[in-house]
Amino acid sequence: MSGPLVVLVGPMGVGKSTVGQLLAERLGVSYRDTDDDIVAEQGRTIAEIFVDEGEAAFRAIEKAAVRRALVEHDGVLALGGGAILDADTRALLAGQRVAYLSMDVEEAVKRTGLNAARPLLAVNPRKQWRELMEARRHLYEETATAVVATDGRTPEEVTEAALDALELKEA
Repeated sequence: MSGPLVVLVGPMGVGKSTVGQLLAERLGVSYRDTDDDIVAEQGRTIAEIFVDEGEAAFRAIEKAAVRRALVEHDGVLALGGGAILDADTRALLAGQRVAYLSMDVEEAVKRTGLNAARPLLAVNPRKQWRELMEARRHLYEETATAVVATDGRTPEEVTEAALDALELKEA
């Protein structure tokens, strides 16, 4: 299998960055986040891209960033919450080891709150998160080779569960 050792998908605020870094450390590989790639390349936040150019433009930038990272990176890779909306991206993830980090709506609202840096949750976080998950959950599930629930677990516990679910051995 070429590409990343593990790809993490899931909604915003689920802990992909935290768990991704812990997984990379435990596996003795590097960590990369496509949201970080986009911010570095664009020289502005994701929220600013949404405001300045709209979601469609952001999704095109995101698609290119994911495609690059899947070719260039061989460690643990975290994708932005909406990356799986793109059919081409989902096709690129076929054959990859993909972990979907899941959480329920109440946990999501606790974690993301009224975070202005999350443009898709700007008005009514609970309602908008529920709607996002209704639209995305099946895409996360069909893309994933393993589902790891994060509710009520520490990042370390989620990392351990991901290692077990993905049948990965530590470095």
